[in-house]
Amino acid sequence: MKNPRPAERLCHATGLLLVLSGLAHLVVFAVDGGPWDGPVSWRKPVTFGLSFGVTLIAITWVTSYLRVGSRLRTVLLAVFAADCVLEVGGITLQAWRRVPSHLNMETPFDTAVSMTLAVGGGVLVALLTVFAVASFRHHPAGPAGMPLAVRSGFAILLVALASGAAMIARGVVLTRTGHQQAAYHSTAPLKPLHGVSLHAVLVLPLLAWLLSRTTWSERARWRVVAAAVGCYAAAVAAAGVWAVLTY
Repeated sequence: MKNPRPAERLCHATGLLLVLSGLAHLVVFAVDGGPWDGPVSWRKPVTFGLSFGVTLIAITWVTSYLRVGSRLRTVLLAVFAADCVLEVGGITLQAWRRVPSHLNMETPFDTAVSMTLAVGGGVLVALLTVFAVASFRHHPAGPAGMPLAVRSGFAILLVALASGAAMIARGVVLTRTGHQQAAYHSTAPLKPLHGVSLHAVLVLPLLAWLLSRTTWSERARWRVVAAAVGCYAAAVAAAGVWAVLTY
């Protein structure tokens, strides 16, 4: 991997702190107990801390292969890191208050937190879409299979963003029409699709990088990456079918 720049090191450190936050709340769950599922549980700070932390580290690394201006990439990564902290912070705050973090309009404060998280989610969608477009506008750099892995990872990531936006949109509609409990449970069918598609942008480029450390030919490495892309796409399609059948 390339030597990280100061901005990249900051993003890596921030991502690591988010991961540690998720792990710390796993310990809290082990001590405090309570349900793992549902809108109020320690699951949310655990899974969101781990997921956002890993995603921040992955995006910081993967975007180093994109042909975008150094200054623009630094700004986008800084905003992305701040937004990740905002999202995990809001979710963690509400977990400690023992109230739902998303789609919660019970009090003015809860509404403010919920709307902040929703706006933050919109910012995440915009930033990641910019990176995804950049990956297709110009051929990414990297060893054999890396351009395919990067582009496929971002394409599948767009599925995660779309499913996440769909969950929020449906939940908001149900909340606004007085179906608060239904809103909390409405996201369940899309969660597998969202979760599976979210981390392709790490898994596929990481595979391409690991293959670059072998003595295999470029053609063989490209074929392995292409097969992995096909398998990952099949998993996403299966999660999509499950979402449709259970929605």
